[in-house]
Amino acid sequence: MAKIRLVIIDDSLFFRTFLTRQVGKDPSIEIVGSFGDPVEASNNIAALRPDVIALDMEMPRMRGDQFLKTIMPKHPSVKAIVISALSGNVFDAMHNGAIDFVGKPGSTPGFDEAQFIVEIIQKIKVASTAHTHRYADQKPMAAPAARPSAAPVARPAISGASSKSLIAIGASTGGTEAIIEVVKKFPAGTPPVIIVQHMPPVFTKMYAERVDRICAMKVSEAKNGDRLTTGTILIAPGGDEQLYVRQDASGYYTYVSPGAKVSGHCPSVDVMFDSVSKVAGRNAVGVLLTGMGADGAKGLTAMKKTGAHTIGQDEASCVVYGMPMEAYKLGGVTEQLSLTQIGDAVLRKFSGR
Repeated sequence: MAKIRLVIIDDSLFFRTFLTRQVGKDPSIEIVGSFGDPVEASNNIAALRPDVIALDMEMPRMRGDQFLKTIMPKHPSVKAIVISALSGNVFDAMHNGAIDFVGKPGSTPGFDEAQFIVEIIQKIKVASTAHTHRYADQKPMAAPAARPSAAPVARPAISGASSKSLIAIGASTGGTEAIIEVVKKFPAGTPPVIIVQHMPPVFTKMYAERVDRICAMKVSEAKNGDRLTTGTILIAPGGDEQLYVRQDASGYYTYVSPGAKVSGHCPSVDVMFDSVSKVAGRNAVGVLLTGMGADGAKGLTAMKKTGAHTIGQDEASCVVYGMPMEAYKLGGVTEQLSLTQIGDAVLRKFSGR
């Protein structure tokens, strides 16, 4: 079997050497080029024919996201993994065609060198077989004239929805762009949305801020005790905490608590979906998007068993058809749809059409 041809681009000679030595130990990966300058790298892509590029974001002469914007249209078969320090520009790279990203050493608390190498090798291998999807430019939408207050709202402004309506979304590889493609269709009066997207800690807050600039709904990183109210989207924080949806006399709220990994992840889509199945039942819509592995498959099935309407992204539109495929195999998917159809399908469910 042919090896995965990898090019590394990073302005730090020390980090390039570190990656070359550690990633190069994997027998299925061949490092065919290493560059400290993205402009120089761009002049060699055609000759080197890489399957995957692993690149930094902040570099001299050209940022990583700008490099991808230039290279991807010319070399659409090349896949990219971003290795980034704490920077919101990483999401521009995802929009410009990167498959996934990993926090650079020191960018997040509790860095584990061995775990970092395992993670980056896994992401390189996944990227080599993933589908690249480019989306139309996402221009920020105007913010609603009046944001919903923190207090529970009696009834959403969508015909057919109720004060108990809830939307739950889970995603992993390729999910940062897929989630935006879904939620940008939701008007300000949409029932509350809870999201788990596999992502390093701290990056989730920046991602929530990015989605907030694009959506009509108000988007933020979830904190313990946050109320799930009409017009709000809450995104589970990355790190070592699990997110649950709970309910009291005033409605739904989040419970965020330190916990072990479930289905290989913390936060876990399975944990969130399972909690939604218990409190919302048939009042919920569950959506499982692109991602490697099986996280969310059991939870979506639990939601369907309690009467929720469940949607799985189809293979053709997934970057990685893993999580929704496993849910489909378990019988947990009510309908399987292309990514561009999912937002409208969720709204139709609440409108009764």
